[in-house]
Amino acid sequence: MAHLGSRRRRALALPAGLALTASLGFLPAGAASAAPADEVPAAVVTDGPKLSYVVNVKGGQGTAKSVKKAIAKAGGSVVIAYDRIGVIVVHSQNPDFAKTIRQVRGVASAGATRTAPIAAASDTSINSERPLTAQEAKTAAAQAESGQDPLEPLQWDLPAIKADKAHEKTLGSKKVTVAVIDTGVDDTHPDLAPNFNAKASANCVSGKPDTTPGSWRPAAGESDHGTHVAGTIAAAKNGIGVTGVAPGVRVAGIKVATTAGFFYTESVVCGFVWAAEHGVDVTNNSYYTDPWLFNCKNDPDQGALVEAVTRATRYAERKGTVNVAAAGNSEMDLAVDEITDTTSPNDTTPVERVINPRECLDIPSQLPGVVTVTALGAKGLKASYSNYGLGMVDISAPGGDSTAFQKPDAPATDGRILSTLPGGKYGYKAGTSMASPHVAGVVALIKSKHPHASAAQVKALLYAEADDTACTNPYDINGDGTVDAVCEGGKRNNGFYGTGVADALDAVRR
Repeated sequence: MAHLGSRRRRALALPAGLALTASLGFLPAGAASAAPADEVPAAVVTDGPKLSYVVNVKGGQGTAKSVKKAIAKAGGSVVIAYDRIGVIVVHSQNPDFAKTIRQVRGVASAGATRTAPIAAASDTSINSERPLTAQEAKTAAAQAESGQDPLEPLQWDLPAIKADKAHEKTLGSKKVTVAVIDTGVDDTHPDLAPNFNAKASANCVSGKPDTTPGSWRPAAGESDHGTHVAGTIAAAKNGIGVTGVAPGVRVAGIKVATTAGFFYTESVVCGFVWAAEHGVDVTNNSYYTDPWLFNCKNDPDQGALVEAVTRATRYAERKGTVNVAAAGNSEMDLAVDEITDTTSPNDTTPVERVINPRECLDIPSQLPGVVTVTALGAKGLKASYSNYGLGMVDISAPGGDSTAFQKPDAPATDGRILSTLPGGKYGYKAGTSMASPHVAGVVALIKSKHPHASAAQVKALLYAEADDTACTNPYDINGDGTVDAVCEGGKRNNGFYGTGVADALDAVRR
């Protein structure tokens, strides 16, 4: 099945005919011989395209100081230095900046974070959704049972993970915060405002945190993706609209997407470090880091990006943060030896390349320690678009699918996920983008129940409490007589569902 639209965000944009128009270890130092900082050429070219770079430093702050001097000599300017993880964000117009700085003693790796000049990238992708109609809202409100928010009857995804039963016991703790690292969150939405944590929110688009009030919101015309994700996690149970998986916890917005819709490495690193240093318990990551769908560790630029984001995610986890990420919407088996990528780099001209997904990583979802989530449809089967792979995915949750493939039971009417949109609105989207926040919400409930548990302990509970789900073979999701994917593994761990389906009820009662 061929799917159209951007795979950058983990929400899906597909043809209307499918009823889915909704939207490792560190790399060794690359240079064979490293030059001292004072051996960087005195004269450098500085009239090339302005690009952004990450420079990953070996050793402590003393080394970082000498590397910063070398950066200046090589024609670079430091945007921000994350000394705690040894990552420096740099701008330079020297076309040879990365090659030059890799030769400097104390530099582990360095690479350009993009292939298009800063502020010159364009994005023609469509991230659409189907807005909720007034009649649907009226009908749902009439069907709502006692204790339900008006639109909850349309949220088939909540009972799919037993979140409705979990809410009878607890809504989660206000002491727990989930950060949505995404396109921005509209904290003025009536379903999000009661739970919003402004102190843990920021705009990280430049790679340097901006805490100006409201900077974390999507601007007019920017993507509504992050606001939709936030509602799935923590829309308040307040008699208005929808209900989140963990409607009693707090949610923060960390904006990392450019106006054009790109999630670059420096922004993502900033997001994880900000979360780590501001008391965030869970991050949700429904995107891949642009411009490469897969970052190959043996490529000096891409390898540096893997290292920088790995350092940031590990730092967050050491601070107690559980990082949850979407597996992707390319319907790929990530456990095979070869995958053809025709979409990268997506900020200039893509080229076709054959990669090994064990050596070329989708970041952050394939990084060590990150919880990787596959998507389910309303019938509990792997969603038609969801990536999968034995040993490559950890857990599954509702992400929605074409109603023609997996139709929900009444009173729900749409096979996608209903959640919040900017401006006080609501709408449907589908994608692993929508599955990941369900798991982030369950993690928040576990953290509410076990406030002193480490990130590793919380993840262990998440996997142990997941509902074992056997492989679906043969898998012919559209019923055309052709097998669309093959699931490998046993009932307790397999390529479609990982350790099983996330269970919100077990999260609050054990």
